[in-house]
Amino acid sequence: MKRGIVLLLLTWCVAVNAEVPNLKLLRQQLLEAVQKRSTNDSLYHSLTTTKNKSPLLTSYLGAVEALRAKHTWNPYLKLKYLNDAENTLEGAVNNDPHNIEIRFMRFSIEHNVPGFLGYTKHLEADRKEMIRQLDKKYYASADQNVVITIIKFLINSKRCTPDENETLHKQLAALK
Repeated sequence: MKRGIVLLLLTWCVAVNAEVPNLKLLRQQLLEAVQKRSTNDSLYHSLTTTKNKSPLLTSYLGAVEALRAKHTWNPYLKLKYLNDAENTLEGAVNNDPHNIEIRFMRFSIEHNVPGFLGYTKHLEADRKEMIRQLDKKYYASADQNVVITIIKFLINSKRCTPDENETLHKQLAALK
């Protein structure tokens, strides 16, 4: 009886862990998905079938939905996928508003979408929240490489004030 319960618990733990993607691998796959539609499609399928998604995984799903817009030629589908991405990312931010990686995901997408499409309404709020979290050194699940990427992206985006840029450069130097 005890052996059966232990076996059942071990099986359940493996099943639960199998449903949660490895963040490091997920980050690598997302970078590859920017260029490769097949990787993006695979990642989309994986994330949509993941049960009980955390807000962070939900934000990755939003990013993958935005990349679906990049990879399609159909203008209707481009807008549909961007709408899906916007709604998914909004949900992720609402569920974890101080997570720097979630804010970065939305910021990077809105930064790269043409302004005339109207998908840039969170840029200022996301920038301010990311800078606030960087100042607090609250990185949530973001490792040092992700934090460095966020800082470099903010600097290169040209959307920060001179004071913010100065602070970001100091933070970047301290992390290297």
